[in-house]
Amino acid sequence: MKKIPYGKYTKEFRLETVKLVIDGGLSIPEASRRLSLAPSTLSNWVRAYKAYKAGKLEEVGKNHRQISDKELELHRLKRELAEVKMERDILKKAAAYFAKGSL
Repeated sequence: MKKIPYGKYTKEFRLETVKLVIDGGLSIPEASRRLSLAPSTLSNWVRAYKAYKAGKLEEVGKNHRQISDKELELHRLKRELAEVKMERDILKKAAAYFAKGSL
């Protein structure tokens, strides 16, 4: 399964995400899972926030381009398709197993 394409996140998004970890009490892995971010990305943001008190946070990821809505939707659909295929394969194997066991 492919990962979400690199993109540029807004300063407000980065700041709110860091506040979830620092003020909200969420762990970095939990917050990154909820927001579909790489844990290393969120860890970098938290480190930048703590070291520079939001002064350096806006510079993190400024070289990446903005992710379009179509790219996000495409990524979501690909992920959903991969999950559905995996479920289908599991069901095929289960059906074959139970069909063989009943003979």
